[in-house]
Amino acid sequence: MKINSFSNLYLWLLLITLPVTVFSQSTDFVIQDVKFESQGITLAGSILKPKNPFAAVVIVHGSDPVKREMEFAKRLAKEGIAVLTYDKRGVGASGGVYAGPSVGTNNIDTTNLNLLSQDANAAVNTFRTYLKDKKTPIGLVGFSQAGWIIPITASKNPQIEFMVLFSCPTITTLEQLRFQFYTNGNNTFWENHTEADAREHIKNDPDRYQFVATDPKFSLNTLSIPGLWLFGEKDIQIPVKLCIEQLNTFKVQGKPFEYILF
Repeated sequence: MKINSFSNLYLWLLLITLPVTVFSQSTDFVIQDVKFESQGITLAGSILKPKNPFAAVVIVHGSDPVKREMEFAKRLAKEGIAVLTYDKRGVGASGGVYAGPSVGTNNIDTTNLNLLSQDANAAVNTFRTYLKDKKTPIGLVGFSQAGWIIPITASKNPQIEFMVLFSCPTITTLEQLRFQFYTNGNNTFWENHTEADAREHIKNDPDRYQFVATDPKFSLNTLSIPGLWLFGEKDIQIPVKLCIEQLNTFKVQGKPFEYILF
């Protein structure tokens, strides 16, 4: 499918990050709770369907123990986008075990990221069966940790036709951790550090965890679907300018990837 076919979708997904007062929104959508199987466990979620959706998205979680993202999903549905949002495995009504920092476990090792990717893949396959118009394009929308999960999922499921990523890394999991430990949650980090400081730290800091790194570039290299990344310049979770450099490399190679920097 051509890149331009999703230009309107990109615009809407960009605009919904602005204040609600910008829009004249309709509440003409229905909500249906669903359950589906993934890797031997049952995941629970909700489907929000406008009357005539022009696109559909599955919401992919960040690293926290996140339940279904109903408020974000409603905002998308009001703009004519069908949504499937589900409780992360081990959270809410979903089965399985949650792995993450809040329970003292490493949730970005390759095994867990691939497992979460299989959950997203199962969500896409389930969602397709609920859409009346089988030509409705399905994409993935996600946050933070989804920057590794979405490319893996999209590279394995040809039903996925686009992706939108909020504050998502294009660097390896270990590189992201080096940066995150360096900023240490300090909201004033960029007032006291330079881009050069951050890059030097990412390049040379010893890793606190020992595991095989996941590099999203391997999956992104295989993709030809449109992708849109949304960044905030003062992010203290990912090194935004380094991530943008990687996207620019992909763009030079002809990949249909775009980004917006706030």
